[in-house]
Formats: sequence, structure tokens, C-alpha cells
Amino acid sequence: MKTLIVLLGPTGVGKTALSLYLAKQFQTPIISSDSRQFYKDLIIGTAAPTAAELQEIKHYFVGTLNLTDYYSASQFEEDVIRLLASLHETHDTVLMSGGSMMYIDAICKGIDEIPTIDDSLRNNLKELFEREGLEPIRQRLKILDPVFYKQVDLQNHKRVIHALEICLMSGKPYSSLRTNTIKKRPFQIIKIGLMREREELYERINQRVDTMMEQGLLQEACSLYPFRHLNSLNAVGYKELFEYMDGNYTLVEAVEKIKQNTRIYSRKQMTWFKRDKEITWFHPDEKKAIINHIRQLSDPIAQSFS
Repeated sequence: MKTLIVLLGPTGVGKTALSLYLAKQFQTPIISSDSRQFYKDLIIGTAAPTAAELQEIKHYFVGTLNLTDYYSASQFEEDVIRLLASLHETHDTVLMSGGSMMYIDAICKGIDEIPTIDDSLRNNLKELFEREGLEPIRQRLKILDPVFYKQVDLQNHKRVIHALEICLMSGKPYSSLRTNTIKKRPFQIIKIGLMREREELYERINQRVDTMMEQGLLQEACSLYPFRHLNSLNAVGYKELFEYMDGNYTLVEAVEKIKQNTRIYSRKQMTWFKRDKEITWFHPDEKKAIINHIRQLSDPIAQSFS
């Protein structure tokens, strides 16, 4: 049976190290489901695989996009499903690893058919937002899709703008396109979740931020400062350092903000993942138990005796 192993968990939990180990055990390439690692200029701040790790194991969707490229979960679904059809011709098992919740769900469950947004429309709404703020966009969404208007976090400008983009692009209410229908895949999916005690995870996050700073995160952010308005740079680690460059934080305050916001994001990830009852959870050190679990689920003979 063709299998997709999905290795997921909060940022800083240890997915990269375990993904390399599992890739060797199952002789599989790795598909990244970390949406920020898609961008080739975001290296230190996204904890992207090192050059040595990329040389050791074939990775897909790492460093493939420019900062200005538009890329969505629906495009990711289309690209990965096409790639898996090819990889499964030579690999019974393929590994996908990352922590971007919507992108993982796009592969495991499918995503609604949402139209690709025209660049001119996206730019027009972006200019409106920068010129007049979010309120006129909210009001337009309220008229075109009152159902979604009542559901969406009206302070989340990205979601509000995205919903209006879809309304205008499709000529239909965004809510009418959100069917949440789970798509059947032609392969088995085994979801492995990694978790640590909160104190342990937070200490790892804090240490990782310090390590990133030592590796040159500030210099990387400085080189990206001219592009700070791009959606690809609306990410923890870069946003806080841009605030430092704008004079709104001291460097010490910016680093502490990165740690705090990364911890907050890790909690959001766990809240999302814990709703999924198909995930089996392990501590990253439980390598033997993880491998045995995968082998049992991917072996139909073993399943018949379980």
C-alpha cells in the first residue's frame, strides 16, 4: 500500500532532526510542509534545512519560491498531489514534515476549490488597505458575504482581505465555496505528531532564537528590510527585527518579542492539531516506537493480527 507519513508538531519541537532519521529508515525524500521554508531567501529565520542536510536527503518545497511569488495552500495541494503520484511510482513510503497547519490539511483532507486571485485585484485591495485601512474592506465584505463576515476575526486583516478577494474574483460569497469536503486520497496517510512538555518546548524555542541570532538572523533581516511589506515576510522573527530597525524596539526587546511570539504560535499550532483525532502523538526521542507504529500501520499483514 502506498503511504504518506505526515510528521507534524509545533515549531521548535524537533521535526527536522527526526524527519532526517525517518527518511533514512524508510529511504524516502522529504516534502516540506513549512510554508515559510518555501522561500529561498528565508533561511536562518525559518530554521530551513542546512546545505548539508539538503545534500544528505532530497527535499521538495524548500527554497523554491521568490519573496514576491504568490503561493497558496490550494496550489500546494495541487503540486504535492501531482508530486506524490510520481514519487509513489518508486517509493512505497514518502515523508512530509512541517508545521503549517492549513498546508498539512490541504494534503490530508483537501481544500475547497478557490479561484486563483488576479495580481491586479490583489494589488488594488492592498493599496486600499494601505491607504484607508481595514474598515472599507470589512464593509464591502459585509455586503458581499454577510455569512462569513459574522464568522471571521474582523481584526485579522489577512483573512478579511483574502475573503473579499475571493468574493470579487469568483462573483460568489466566500462562504458558499467553503464546503469542507474531505477528499479521498489514493494512498494511506499516517500522521505522527511530536510533542514535549510545555516548559521543555519553551526552553528549546528560547534557545533556538538565541542560536538564530548567533547565526546571523539580524543580518538576514537587514538584507530583507526593503521587502518588509511582502506577505512572505509577515513572519515571526522578521517582523520583530523590522520593528527594531524602525526604532520601535531595542534589539533586546525585539529578541524577547521573537521568543514570545514564537511561543504563542506554538500554542496555536497545538490547538489546531489537537482537534485532529487521526494524529498519534510521541515525544521526539521515542524513535523506536514511532518506527514500529508506522511499520505496523503500513504493513497489511501486521494490521490483520493487530
